[in-house]
Formats: sequence, C-alpha cells, structure tokens
Amino acid sequence: MIRRNRILRTSPAIRSMVAENFLKPSDFIAPLFVTEGNHVTEEISSMPGSFRRSIDGTITEVKELWSLGVKSVLLFIKCPDELKDNKGTEAVNPDGLMQRSIRAIKDALPEMIVMTDVALDPYSIYGHDGIVEGETIVNDATVDVLTRMSLSHAQAGADFVAPSDMMDGRTLAIRQILEDHHFVHTGIMAYSAKYASCFYGPFRDALDSAPGFGDKKTYQMDYANSREAIKETLMDIEEGADIVMVKPAMAYLDIMRIIKDRVNVPVSAYHVSGEYAMIKAAAQRGWLNEEKAFIESFTSMKRAGADLIATYYAKEAAKLINNY
Repeated sequence: MIRRNRILRTSPAIRSMVAENFLKPSDFIAPLFVTEGNHVTEEISSMPGSFRRSIDGTITEVKELWSLGVKSVLLFIKCPDELKDNKGTEAVNPDGLMQRSIRAIKDALPEMIVMTDVALDPYSIYGHDGIVEGETIVNDATVDVLTRMSLSHAQAGADFVAPSDMMDGRTLAIRQILEDHHFVHTGIMAYSAKYASCFYGPFRDALDSAPGFGDKKTYQMDYANSREAIKETLMDIEEGADIVMVKPAMAYLDIMRIIKDRVNVPVSAYHVSGEYAMIKAAAQRGWLNEEKAFIESFTSMKRAGADLIATYYAKEAAKLINNY
C-alpha cells in the first residue's frame, strides 16, 4: 500500500488536528420559553430538561448561558388564553410579555443577542400563524400585524426579529417598517425553509399553540420539495434577511447543504422539539448515550453547512464543549 488512510485516525490528537468541523458555544442559539408570573419554573413534560420560566428566572438562565459562551437567545412567550384573539392584539402590545422580556434581558445583560419569534400562533385563538377567515389563513392582513409586531420588538430592544410564520412577503415588509422607523441595526433571521413537519409536537405543548383546526400545510413547506426551499431562501435574502434558517434540522441536512452552497449569508439550523425529545427519550431508556448523540447531531449540522444551531440543548452542549 502507498496510502494508509487510517494513519489520520490513529489517536485523538491526530483526529483533532485534521478534523474538518468544530463546535463552539457561540454556534448555539438558545430558545427560551417565557411565561407570566414571578419565580415560575415549569418543566415541559414532552421536552425533558426544558422549562417555561417567568422573566426573573429567564434572566438567571440568560446570565448562565452567557457565562458558558452562548451569545444569543431566541424568545418565545406563552400568552394567557384570555389575551388570545384573531387579530394579534397582544402581539403588538408594547407592554406585552414578549416586549417586557426583551427589555428585562437587555437591561440585565446588554451584550446578549436577543432574537424574537415573530408569528401569531401563540396569540391566536385558532393556534395558527396568521389571521383566520373561515378556515383560510389570510396572508396580507397577517403580514400587516407581523410588521407591527416586529417593530414593537425592535422598539423594546431586540437585536434580531425572527419571522417564523412563512407568509409571503413578510421579510420585505418587516425590513421596510424597520427602515422607516430608523431601526437600521435590527436584523432579520428569516425562517426561510420551514417545513410542515410532525417534529414540532412538543413545542406546541410548550406554548399551547397547536392549530385548532386543520394543519399548517398551506403556509409551511411540503417536505417532499427541495427546489422550493432554494426559491424561498433566495427571495428572503433579496427582501432583506440577514440570516436564513432551515427548520427542522436532522431530517433536512440535504436542504442545509443545498442552501449553504447557494447563499452568502449565515445559515441557521433549528434542532426542533421533536428531534430533541427523541434523543432525550432514547437516552432515558438506555438505548443511546445522550451527550454523544447530541454532539454528533450538531456536528452533522455543521458539516451540512449550518453556521448557527438553535437547540434546546444549547446550555448542555456548551458545557460539554467547554469541558472537552
């Protein structure tokens, strides 16, 4: 033999020296669930190790994440049922839970990058991402609310707004309203290739945001398609997106690779609640090693082209990396 490939696998030091992809804590975006109240911490039964926290507990969590090297959080709020409607009224409330959460985090730790979910499902009596007429989720009226929602987040201090609704034209509309109100430093992380997936189930438990009728297939993408993902992503970039996202992650590594090869902006992967819960459940049963399964999964996303990874395991992953 003149070529012995195993030479480059001989020891941990050699393997580390020639490794092509590395994880670091700042690769991770930590999604956080915020609920009303004080000193509230509620574990989400379908997402072991994940919690809904009141603002005070969220601030404590944010400070710990920062100390571990995680530089960004993505906020989701659990809206009380009595404040839900079909207009997104609470979504644009300047004193709503989201807006108060943003201000509190930026006051406590200004350096933390605060990203905010922009969609109507947590605020909707129907659990859909937009305004409902009959059984149709209407596009343009929804975009109008999303733009005002994004502006309210920027006014509260958000660094990035993250529209996850998949309405047509919302990225351009959001960019325009931010520019019109001189929020020229507020970024947009667009959920550009968000698929209609069964892997979102535990997340909907976390926010009580499951659709009250039908499904989300008229606005989220068909998982049979890949060219559509390219089209949607390129349009979002043309409309002003600073970061684009593929969601879910593990079943869509091919989409990540295709998009990474076509764009010149950062690509984020969202390791969604069902993907997280599957590993947790298997580990609890002793079927696999939890830590190794998560790190291998995240490394596969980096290998596929993800620059950033949103995951409910961000804190644990950062600890593992720091102690490696």
